[in-house]
Amino acid sequence: MSVPNEGPILHADLDAFYASVEQRDDPRLRGRPVIVGGGVVLAASYEAKACGVRTAMGGGLARRLCPGAVVVPPRMSAYSAASKAVFAVFAQTTPLVEGLSIDEAFLDVGGLARLAGTPSRIAARLRREVAEQVGLPITVGVARTKFLAKVASGVAKPDGLLVVPHDGELAFLHPLPVERLWGVGQVTAGKLHTRGIRTVGQVARLGEAELVSLLGRGTGRHLYALANNHDPRPVRVGQRRRSMGAQRALGRKQRSPQELDAILTALVDRLTRRLRGAGRECRTVTLRLRFADFTRATRSHTLREPTAHTETVLETARRLLAAARPLIERQGLTLIGVALSQLDNDAVQLTLPFDGTDAGDLDNALDGVRSRFGSSAITRATLLGHDDGPSVPLLPD
Repeated sequence: MSVPNEGPILHADLDAFYASVEQRDDPRLRGRPVIVGGGVVLAASYEAKACGVRTAMGGGLARRLCPGAVVVPPRMSAYSAASKAVFAVFAQTTPLVEGLSIDEAFLDVGGLARLAGTPSRIAARLRREVAEQVGLPITVGVARTKFLAKVASGVAKPDGLLVVPHDGELAFLHPLPVERLWGVGQVTAGKLHTRGIRTVGQVARLGEAELVSLLGRGTGRHLYALANNHDPRPVRVGQRRRSMGAQRALGRKQRSPQELDAILTALVDRLTRRLRGAGRECRTVTLRLRFADFTRATRSHTLREPTAHTETVLETARRLLAAARPLIERQGLTLIGVALSQLDNDAVQLTLPFDGTDAGDLDNALDGVRSRFGSSAITRATLLGHDDGPSVPLLPD
């Protein structure tokens, strides 16, 4: 009996998702450069990307780079509906689906050979069914590991299918730039480049000990494993989030401290409502910043006790932002984000009537008002008239 040369894991990723939905729904936009979002780019079609337009770029710069682009406002309800339709196709393909975001997922098709054929045939059929049933292009990578399947889909974009056979894994992976490794951002790439390391193969040949010496124990061991395609993680169904995050792109407009505080408050409000809605609490609060020169910085603090209280998280985030103020003033801020991690899966949510004595009671009272009358029924005075940006559709928490 022959041993199959195809891995069981598919990474399916919709192409330029928001922009593709707009092109699907308006035939006049097909084949034209499309930018979703005016002040800040939320998404760009591949025609716009060819001109240098990128997500989170300021709208003015995007229009200068691509003067012929059509700029459309975001329609989050349409994107949410499209995502649900695509995930329905995933569920028809295999019960083993691990959603990563509203537009991408891992699928394990290893047990379907007799019913549905090889992984490459299943992937081809998946792409065809998404196109026919939902009207959107999707790229699929097929490989033995989750990491390599995701890399394959990235290489195959847009609207492609790439199978990495078992006997060709390192031949495919090693010529790729180091930026293809998960966890290699601008800072890590810079450290590797200074050592003359530019390909994944060079990372593998450098050896684990030298990588640990250069990048630290965690990052060094992680990158050495990936460079040799060591990734034992299975596709997990129903896996709860290990973190929750929200961010706001600011463009290049200079923001006052009061504006930044209002944006930070809106982000924390949104995240802590999600925490409480999912019955969870967090221990670590992380502030993520991106600057005008495209460099990034993170600041984090771990609390003594897990919490879902808005004021506790907000006060922590404010302290982190205040500590980063000199850096912001010097480099100019273009994106601010908050991430909550070390999540407790079994948080007890208070449902007592609000008597004004406990922060948890207040949070629950406000959540009750919002659930009954809508999310905009009650808000902070500091956020009145403040636009906190579009509410991006998410997978269930």
